[in-house]
Amino acid sequence: MYFIDTHTHNYDTAYSGEEDEVISRAVAAGVTKLIQPDIDSKERDRMFSLTAKHKGVLFPMLGLYPGSVDKEWEKEIEKMLDYKDENIVAIGEIGLDFHFSRQYEKEQKRAFKAQLELADKMDLPVNIHERDAWDVFFSVMEECRHLNIRGNIHAFGGSIETFERLQKYGDWYVGIGGTVTFKKASVAESIKKIPLDRILLETDSPYLTPAPHRGTRNESSYIPVIAARIAELKETDIGEIAVRTTENAEKLFGI
Repeated sequence: MYFIDTHTHNYDTAYSGEEDEVISRAVAAGVTKLIQPDIDSKERDRMFSLTAKHKGVLFPMLGLYPGSVDKEWEKEIEKMLDYKDENIVAIGEIGLDFHFSRQYEKEQKRAFKAQLELADKMDLPVNIHERDAWDVFFSVMEECRHLNIRGNIHAFGGSIETFERLQKYGDWYVGIGGTVTFKKASVAESIKKIPLDRILLETDSPYLTPAPHRGTRNESSYIPVIAARIAELKETDIGEIAVRTTENAEKLFGI
């Protein structure tokens, strides 16, 4: 069985000095491709250095994370564009996050829209971070109906109604991670109804560690744990989850 982790921060400082070992454990667990979301100019060089070292296993995205957006967002995007020819597989992680503050709501919306336009121009999928911002997210998508947009919502925790609404705005998948293994995970009911050909696997490591490993640092080698839980919910076997989600990721990201 082979898996793809479609959202993992292997370059995060939580792994400092252990990056190679963590990546090796993932590959040994059958997780043979690891897609790296971009955050901002402070972390970008570290990400590209690691992806260059592990070509064929690590694949980079390019984007400005909503939590890094402030009044200087345009300068950040200018810096980002210096890397646009570096074998990018997606524009991400981009989006909207109003969980802690709406201070830069206007700037987040403008940065999000600008990066959707960039994805359309570069003919790349998008990897979306959305937190407590669905209404504004859909308003931006309405403004961008003219664009050719495809992508996935990472760490999806929404309802089946939200999933169905997404499909009106392009070709959309959902990334399912460790939260699906939590005892009171509301997304579990959505998973039962979301078609398997729309599901991607992810860890968001070092965050959102699946049970029974909660409380420890997450890593990509735990993808089979997530796949096993999805198999239970879909009443199938983990082999089918491996095959179908890998096909989905290869199709969306072109890897």
